[in-house]
Amino acid sequence: MKFFASSMIKRILATLTIIALVMGVYLIWARPYQLSWGASEQEMIQDMPGDQLDPNPEFFATRAITIAGTPEEIWPWLLQMGYGRAGYYGYDILENLGSPRGIASADRIIPEFQEFKVGDEVPISSVAKMEFFAIEPNRHIIWTGTNQKGSFLWALYPVDESHTRLVSRIRWSFHWTQPSLLSLDLFTEFTDYLAVREILQGVKGRVENQIETMAKLNTEFAVYVMAALIYMVTLCSLLIRPLTWNRWLTGLAGGMVWLITWYAPISIWIGVGLELLVLWGLFNQLQVFLSKRKLGGRRWF
Repeated sequence: MKFFASSMIKRILATLTIIALVMGVYLIWARPYQLSWGASEQEMIQDMPGDQLDPNPEFFATRAITIAGTPEEIWPWLLQMGYGRAGYYGYDILENLGSPRGIASADRIIPEFQEFKVGDEVPISSVAKMEFFAIEPNRHIIWTGTNQKGSFLWALYPVDESHTRLVSRIRWSFHWTQPSLLSLDLFTEFTDYLAVREILQGVKGRVENQIETMAKLNTEFAVYVMAALIYMVTLCSLLIRPLTWNRWLTGLAGGMVWLITWYAPISIWIGVGLELLVLWGLFNQLQVFLSKRKLGGRRWF
């Protein structure tokens, strides 16, 4: 029993060490990158509408993309966004699941979703909603919570006669005293980047008439989910199997592959290749374990 307790403590410490290292890389490299995806230094520091709603946010993200179109061409796509409306032009398999208008985001302007006013609801999902705090046609939209804490800004800045910068700014503070909202905070911290980046690209594709296929988006989404699952599997393997350097390094590799696949500016297929390498390592470990069991080994812990 004493040996089991000592072994378990070592495995827990080894697992926590991996989590600490992965989170360290996230905070030093991935988080700064994802909070400013596509945005210029000037866009990051300039004052924007809605900043007053949360002057000192714990999560502050400014992301941007250049679209070959005028503000007037882009505006209708922004105004009609929402669950049960036009969708979000991104990973519909998650964001539009259960939507009464179908799972696919709109590929056209929908007239009935072009007449909103300040105070109207913005359905975020089947269980969450925000509201329009400000609507300045062809300039910006601000979504906010019902308590007007935090803001989600979509702003249009003309570059020239035929190009516009679409800028997203999110100011958000975590709900440390409300455990029921922890999942929303975790989603905002780690996955908001994937969603907002694809929204920006989805709007661009619709304005420029180059809409990505649902098959491509679903494949990307599956790769992202797989990266997170592989990381969790490597950690679980480390907790329930005998501690070895090989197993520990596989866990660390799982964490690094998750970070690279989600946040690095690389092809999604590079992420697939890295995931396969980690799976290969896990498979080899399983083969070794089964071989030992077959030879009469009884030790699991």
